[in-house]
Amino acid sequence: MASVVTRFAPSPTGRLHVGNIRTALHNWLWARKRGGHFQLRLDDTDLARSTQDYADAIQADLDWLGLTPDSWCRQSDRFALYEARFQELRASGRVYPAYESAEELDLKRKILAGRGLPPIYDRAALRLNEEDHARFEAEGIKPHWRFKLDHEAMIEWDDLIRGHQHLDPKLQSDPVIRRADGSWLYMLPSVIDDIDMGVTHIVRGEDHVTNAGLQLQMFQALGAPAPAFAHEALLVGSEGKLSKRLGSLGCDAFREDGIEPLALNALLARIGTSDPVEPVADMTPLIEGIDFARFGRAPARFDLDELRTLNSRIIHLMPFEAVRERLPDTMSEALWLAVRPNLERISDAAAWLQVTEHDIDPPAIDPADRDYLLAAVAAARAIAWRDDPWHALTGALKEQTGRKGRPLFLPLRVALTGQEHGPDMKALLPLIGRERAIERLEAAAQA
Repeated sequence: MASVVTRFAPSPTGRLHVGNIRTALHNWLWARKRGGHFQLRLDDTDLARSTQDYADAIQADLDWLGLTPDSWCRQSDRFALYEARFQELRASGRVYPAYESAEELDLKRKILAGRGLPPIYDRAALRLNEEDHARFEAEGIKPHWRFKLDHEAMIEWDDLIRGHQHLDPKLQSDPVIRRADGSWLYMLPSVIDDIDMGVTHIVRGEDHVTNAGLQLQMFQALGAPAPAFAHEALLVGSEGKLSKRLGSLGCDAFREDGIEPLALNALLARIGTSDPVEPVADMTPLIEGIDFARFGRAPARFDLDELRTLNSRIIHLMPFEAVRERLPDTMSEALWLAVRPNLERISDAAAWLQVTEHDIDPPAIDPADRDYLLAAVAAARAIAWRDDPWHALTGALKEQTGRKGRPLFLPLRVALTGQEHGPDMKALLPLIGRERAIERLEAAAQA
């Protein structure tokens, strides 16, 4: 089997958002699973809106996500190729000039709609003769260019997600491929690039299904086999349509929220499929698991709360070496392992360094617990601290005071950490240490 080549082709006119992050991920996963090549192609034919800052940001975001492309290019460097292939199509009669203004085309659509007819271009430009063309040229009217669809046969293909597809070309307008100012629209340059770069699979949103049918004729007209298509269902929010706020979420927002790239990848890889969303330790199960046959056609629900929960579960799996550079220099592996099960964000770990190595604000203690904490001071001085001081301390206090459950444990946790909730005290107390623990118990008893 020929090597798989996929591509992610965003326009550098803005930042990546959650929808196109998902597209990039699925292209990357498919290439990795099949031992292939993942390309980034910056579709910057809109020179007025495309910027280098956005291009740089897209590449930086892909790097952060772990989706670094194997190669990349920009369409603005490839205009000579587009021109050459365009001239081939012009010579074969598959593209033609049209002179209607935007206003004239809009009027035609309104007339058709008023008659209850589909707003399909009437191919009036094909009926122009040489005198008509000369007249438009003399008047300084430049044409836009359309690709001439072949109306003789139904367009059919098998989509890897949606199954068998068909499109009647007679019910479609000949697509505009080039503006009157010479600039390119999306359709034809994309096909030319896919041919030139050897793209074997195009993975994108279902809003491109009609484009796929039209582009199939462009591949054929250019004498090239078409790639396989996989058009995936679009994302929606938890309440239906994806809100503008959710739809615009990008890597900066996820980073600021403490979301790990692995969590985002794990969610976006699985939502919309028949596979469960589960925490993973690395990308391997996501690569092995991608299968377009397991993608459903129902909209894929993107839920921020689900992402945050998954993020926590993934952090709880992360080894010290994976996070060491993001933790305070003095934070030990033992402390990371102690606090990891209680973290929602890696940045939250730093607060526990304060608890184990520095002073804490004296906590508010129920006066009824002061005598109990004085007893805890004496017990803390008497127990052995070598192995499991927490259970030694609570065991001695249970026997001495008769307390158990929350009344036994909570006053000690509050006195020792200043908080009512937190990591397992069996792991945390040895890191606080004997002397600091006794000092805190005494301070709390006297507060």
